[in-house]
Amino acid sequence: MALDFTTLNSMRQHNPAWRLLCSDHAPLILSFLHQVFVRPNVRSLKAEGMAEALEDTLYALRQQMEDTAFPRTARDYLEDWASPDKGWLRKFYQHGTENAVFDMTPATEKALSWLEQLAERSFVGTESRLRTLFDLLRQMNEGTQSDPEQRLADLRQRRDEIDAEIARIQSGDVSLMDDTGIKERFSQFTRMARDLLADFREVEHNFRRLDRAVRERVALWDGTKGALLDEILTQHDLINNSDQGRSFQAFWNFLMSSSRQEELSQQLDHILSLPVIAALHPDPRLRRIHYDWLEAGDHTQRTVAQLSHRLRQFLDDQSRQETRRIMNILHHIEARALAARPYLPDCPPDESLTELESMAATPDLIMERPLYAPPLPTLLNLDPLPDDAAEAADPMALYEQVVVDRLRLTDNIQQALAEAPQVSLAALLRRYPLEQGLSELVAYLQLSSERFESLIDEKTSDHVSWDIMSADGSIITRNATLQRVIFVRSA
Repeated sequence: MALDFTTLNSMRQHNPAWRLLCSDHAPLILSFLHQVFVRPNVRSLKAEGMAEALEDTLYALRQQMEDTAFPRTARDYLEDWASPDKGWLRKFYQHGTENAVFDMTPATEKALSWLEQLAERSFVGTESRLRTLFDLLRQMNEGTQSDPEQRLADLRQRRDEIDAEIARIQSGDVSLMDDTGIKERFSQFTRMARDLLADFREVEHNFRRLDRAVRERVALWDGTKGALLDEILTQHDLINNSDQGRSFQAFWNFLMSSSRQEELSQQLDHILSLPVIAALHPDPRLRRIHYDWLEAGDHTQRTVAQLSHRLRQFLDDQSRQETRRIMNILHHIEARALAARPYLPDCPPDESLTELESMAATPDLIMERPLYAPPLPTLLNLDPLPDDAAEAADPMALYEQVVVDRLRLTDNIQQALAEAPQVSLAALLRRYPLEQGLSELVAYLQLSSERFESLIDEKTSDHVSWDIMSADGSIITRNATLQRVIFVRSA
């Protein structure tokens, strides 16, 4: 974007972040919103709780400054910050509740992020960012390289570098990163992790903006219902296939991997235990920053699901309107019939009650009927079974049924969710192997939809296996491939 005079002048007048920084109450607004939203990483707050927190903040500021400072009430300030001409807070109502909820807008998030970068830093690292730039260029080059020989050459070169490093370590030459490099990379990780959380609000805002554009187009539709449905589905696919939607879905699939989560947890525990990092007194929330990413991503996923639900509601509203029109026609027919009831048979009403079009006789000639065709007899083979076959049949096999203990499976899931906020079905089966084969696997799938909250990652497949005993006593391994099912701890 070109930062010419016209663009900057328009942004100064219309951009909410710029107007917030120019506001007389900017220190109050930004410090309060940072305290209640950013520091604890809260996505939304009820209006009552925010009003109470703001009243406490205003009281403390009046004690420091003067009693006439900030004369309005906390509720008035919140309503003003959420007004359309300000746009620093978003006020909405959650489904099924009557209490208002506030959330920060992406513009306020950008203003806070800019102020954090504006503060003086005692240590500015450049080496780690330069390495990050080189890594990004390498990833783009590898992702766009269509020549197989060139890609193989790059991989062989990296393999040679890894082999050389392995040889150095085996010979006792273990090079460690110095404290400066560790602090530099940790500072960059902290900043990027915080920026990633801030990006979720903008992603969610963009999804809502796309949905608003779709519903505006649908509201002005004057074509047929079939064309309307096709338009809705097309626009919904455009939301999912947009750059924002594809990028978010790729991030979500990467983060939903249980192996990635375990790797993040192990690496964070190791890094935060280093003496040089412990001396920096990092934010303790960094230890579970990936769970904050999951929570923020899940909130955005729920927003996308709500957008789809609203589109379906719009279709339902259209159906209800047509049903209402049909009922009005039926009531009109009933009213005309009741009005004609007092007339006697010899004195019919002058006006017609109803009209039928295209009256015609449809004769059914006898010669057009087909002749009777007797059904073919069913022949049954009543030959007795051989004596050896009768002795080999065991009638007790009819009573051998597999009964799956659903309570045991429920305990397994609850035990796993007590240790982690979510667990995939494949990871659960590695911890508690299948004892009753396919029947037990189906029982787990039933529990995922009936008893527990669960997510299904349609783009990722998991492979599970179990052992069964054949008739001759040998062990046979069965395998199954299914979409990834993830059990989620209830809020």
